[in-house]
Amino acid sequence: MWTYEKPDNLVEWWNKSEEEFSDNDLFLVHDGNGGLNPIKYGEVGRRIANARGGLAQLGIGKDDAVGIISPNRPEWAVLAFATYGRNARYIPMYEKELLQTWKYIIRDSSVKFLLVSTPEIYEQVKGFPKEIPTLEKIFVIDSDGENSLAELEKMGEANPVEPVIPHYDDVAILIYTSGTTAEPKGVLLTHGNVTYCSRAGHRLYPDLVGNQVGISMLPWAHSYAFSGELNTWIRFGGTLGFMRDVTTLAEDLKIVKPTYIISVPRVFNKIYDGIQLKMSDAGGAKKKLFDAACAAAREKRELAAKGQSSAGVNIKHALLDKLVFSKIKDAMGGRVTGSLTASAAMNREIAEFFYDIGIPTYDCYGLTETSPAVTMNSPEEWRIGSVGKVLEGQKVVIDKSVSEAGADDGEIIVYGPNIMKGYHNKPEETAAVIMPDGGFRTGDRGRFDEDGFLWITGRIKEQYKLSNGKYVFPAVIEEEIKLIPEVANAMVYGDGKPYNICLVLPDFDVASRWAAAEGVSANPDQLLTSEKFRTHLTGKIKEHLGEAFGRYEIPEKYLFLKEDFTVENKMLTQTMKLKRRVVLDNYAGDIESLYN
Repeated sequence: MWTYEKPDNLVEWWNKSEEEFSDNDLFLVHDGNGGLNPIKYGEVGRRIANARGGLAQLGIGKDDAVGIISPNRPEWAVLAFATYGRNARYIPMYEKELLQTWKYIIRDSSVKFLLVSTPEIYEQVKGFPKEIPTLEKIFVIDSDGENSLAELEKMGEANPVEPVIPHYDDVAILIYTSGTTAEPKGVLLTHGNVTYCSRAGHRLYPDLVGNQVGISMLPWAHSYAFSGELNTWIRFGGTLGFMRDVTTLAEDLKIVKPTYIISVPRVFNKIYDGIQLKMSDAGGAKKKLFDAACAAAREKRELAAKGQSSAGVNIKHALLDKLVFSKIKDAMGGRVTGSLTASAAMNREIAEFFYDIGIPTYDCYGLTETSPAVTMNSPEEWRIGSVGKVLEGQKVVIDKSVSEAGADDGEIIVYGPNIMKGYHNKPEETAAVIMPDGGFRTGDRGRFDEDGFLWITGRIKEQYKLSNGKYVFPAVIEEEIKLIPEVANAMVYGDGKPYNICLVLPDFDVASRWAAAEGVSANPDQLLTSEKFRTHLTGKIKEHLGEAFGRYEIPEKYLFLKEDFTVENKMLTQTMKLKRRVVLDNYAGDIESLYN
């Protein structure tokens, strides 16, 4: 039986941090004029206490469900920790979500009190109490009248209550997975699950202390940002600024000036693509200087890997770093020293580039059901392409019984104090993934190398077999295709077919540069029908994949798309995972024509 280290619940977790870091800035909020308003731990603590009292006045107690529909903002955290202090369950939902999904989650989790971010969302959900018997109250953050968060806090200030200290096995939060093929499942995560996970991860990063500033860009309604960013940052007394929107990220980085980033590889892929395109456009002396800086950094890294050093290389690198790489780092705020990334392994070339400029990216692996971290790379132990080593307190087993004969990988099974209690109201689904001995079947395939680093090789549910008997893991191929600057998105398919095909969405902004050079119209409609462009892009994809994949894996035919896969058209989940069945249904006729 695992013994959870104190604090083993999020109430004492917060209390300890507020006591230690009362005068530290916890949040940096955009003021609308290019500046930031800091909010200290002590101020957030007073608001948590007031909101907790308000919830008590509304009758919220043990195991009641408190829901929120909001992006990341200080009020999200205030209500979360107020909820934990009533030993109630927090139910976060994405602001950009389908109405029927909100309704399903609120009904399934029996939400009693709901907080929404804006009056506009309130107008959409105000009729829910008539349809959902458990839902008693809906309050609004961006309001100062009756049924506002401000009013809830006033109620609590007038009627304060001491926090209830939950048991480590009490449920803290239900995080609903965005089902790619079925309805969402509410993952029951306990106080012990999430405090263990944040602590175990943070121990690999001892340099992350109270002077660190992060920029919150991933939703706390997802377990990665919830445990890896919000809870971890609070525990070591760090500060969090906010990305207002994906379109303002470049500006927000300069305003917040983060020192460390919790992110996903796609963000760094986009930054890398932008740098490469900018250098190509500049040409001449600028491009030569950039290439020289990259070469010097690469030479220094390769020497270090052999345990060697060169004074000449070091001097050259230091000079070029100041002339070239410092400008790239300035564009990211000027203070970033590294990043933790998840959701997909970072491309080696891109990972090496950011390492060379002084912003190493460390891949990790986990699932919502594992709270989420299972393995992590860290400054002390790091292998590009892997997702790191198993965290202290966990055990990972590779089950090769699900693999084809001769395979060196298998299903990843996780044991440890981070395993969820189960899926809410879904005992059959829970029994299908949690084994009698407590192991959790991840559905992911992987292997360990000789040094104990885990490598992800595919997703079992997504793998398929071509008619020639060869297994294909489409997500791995798709991630590689999306590294090509002229590709915005891609999906690979070939289940039971003689060869793979690819649905590809061009990046029309990047493609317009090719069009200008070739004297071709950059109009998206005309580009999509241009045989010259189609031949150019398919050639680049095949050439790029040819370096890392077998011939049978490389798509033979292509369907060019004008519309991206999005949450709005139901082809993506909120966590940006592809709903393959929906895409296949939408393009069924076109796909079949590629095989005819």
